[in-house]
Amino acid sequence: MKLKIEIETKTFVRFWLVVVAFVALYAIISSALQALIIIGVAFFLALVLNGPVGRLASVMPGKSRAAGTSIAYVLVLVFLGAFMFLIVPPVIDQSVRVAESIPAFVDQAQTQWHGLSNLATHYGVSDQLDQAFTSVKDSAGSWASDWASSVGSNVIASVGSLLGFVVAAFLVIVLTFFMLIEAPRWQEILWGAYNDEDKMKHHRDLVTKMHNVVTGFVTGQFAVAGLAAFFAGLTVFVLSLIFAVPANLSLPAAAIVFILTLIPMFGATIAGVLISLLLAFNDVGAAIVFVVYFVIYQQVENNFISPAIQSKTVELSALAILASVTIGIYLFGIAGGIISIPIAGSIKVLLEDYAEHAKKHRKEGMHPLHKLIKKVQEDS
Repeated sequence: MKLKIEIETKTFVRFWLVVVAFVALYAIISSALQALIIIGVAFFLALVLNGPVGRLASVMPGKSRAAGTSIAYVLVLVFLGAFMFLIVPPVIDQSVRVAESIPAFVDQAQTQWHGLSNLATHYGVSDQLDQAFTSVKDSAGSWASDWASSVGSNVIASVGSLLGFVVAAFLVIVLTFFMLIEAPRWQEILWGAYNDEDKMKHHRDLVTKMHNVVTGFVTGQFAVAGLAAFFAGLTVFVLSLIFAVPANLSLPAAAIVFILTLIPMFGATIAGVLISLLLAFNDVGAAIVFVVYFVIYQQVENNFISPAIQSKTVELSALAILASVTIGIYLFGIAGGIISIPIAGSIKVLLEDYAEHAKKHRKEGMHPLHKLIKKVQEDS
């Protein structure tokens, strides 16, 4: 028995038009992905800075939004300049010191790990183990000696990517500036295009909720990261007074904690491991003390500081947070990990609104007999 399916020409054409449209959309997004990322980052920054800019504009003469935006930009650029000036030199210095200390560390480990040596001799792999130790020492020593001489060639080789990064950063700054200045006018145009007043109010409330999720989370996360960075830097500075640890390591430690703590869930743990390793190459005792401090501080932060600051901002489960952060990091790196939670929170707001309206429509579309039965049940 043969089954014959008849499809109208109009349906067939519509189907393939949809397929072609999806393929064309994918090609356009793929070719313009970098530009879309730049616009997306600028839009995210504009959302975060909109509140401070609005407050600054309210105290400016004539309530100038351009003046408020300019002042906010100057403050941000001064902070970034001071950050780079204070952090980059110690980071370079510590990187060279770590590389130079690796051979001595390997020699010390090789002489102290008698159990490992005996085990290697027993299984006949002592030659391979000695070769591995020698390779690590030679690689570290070669890297330390050639780093300064090769930095110029590395910069020249990467000038193309550096230029692209500078251009992208400049575009983000300019786009964010104009988004902040023109935000009120675009909002007026958007909400003025609605003919249905109730729908306009509903959508405006929805956008306000999403905006509050983004700004609330980012502000709270910056506060949590700032506190963690301050105490981490202070702890490293105190350790430098007791152990053989350079005092200028406190600023890179604070910077590492601040940047990585912005990534929810596991960012702070990565920061703690990195700082502990840096301290271990200077003094093992200092590293042990810092690990103890870090574990205690994380308990305080997770149970008291973070809930007090981030309370009710983004109500997501641990699984949703972990999945969002993982997707964000794999797509866009550290920046993706930072923005993944507010994006997930905004999606949650949209899904909750959709579910609420779907439930309302189901109730309104209920059969009259079902409504009567439900009403009788509720009354009884």
